[in-house]
Amino acid sequence: MRKICVIDGQGGGIGSAIIKPLTAAAGGSIEIVALGTNAIATAQMLKARANRGASGENAIVCTVPTADIIIGPVSIIMANAMMGELTPAMARAIATSPARKLLLPLSQENIEIVGLVQAPLPHLIDALIDENLKSFLE
Repeated sequence: MRKICVIDGQGGGIGSAIIKPLTAAAGGSIEIVALGTNAIATAQMLKARANRGASGENAIVCTVPTADIIIGPVSIIMANAMMGELTPAMARAIATSPARKLLLPLSQENIEIVGLVQAPLPHLIDALIDENLKSFLE
């Protein structure tokens, strides 16, 4: 079965917002793994109906190499992001994973990605599923 890892930290709100429509669109054809930088984020993503979940640095480092697709905010590839929850080892493992990475241009860090049109999170998630995951989910 193909595997999508959704990675989030802090309260897990972004990850949960991604998992809900992704689960509906997938119809059980994929495995959605919630990877939280902390247990609260993982618990929230599991409530959003991820198939499995794990928390912390080792879980992320060990799981992302086995993913087909990684989804999360752009900060998941930035060392020390999310108020320090995203460790350098996590960022390195995610960035170097052979999985395709679909990153949402959301960041609390002092970083701006030039040239992007600002859009609300629900619109970004719709575009993520409709434009980037349609063929993967079929």
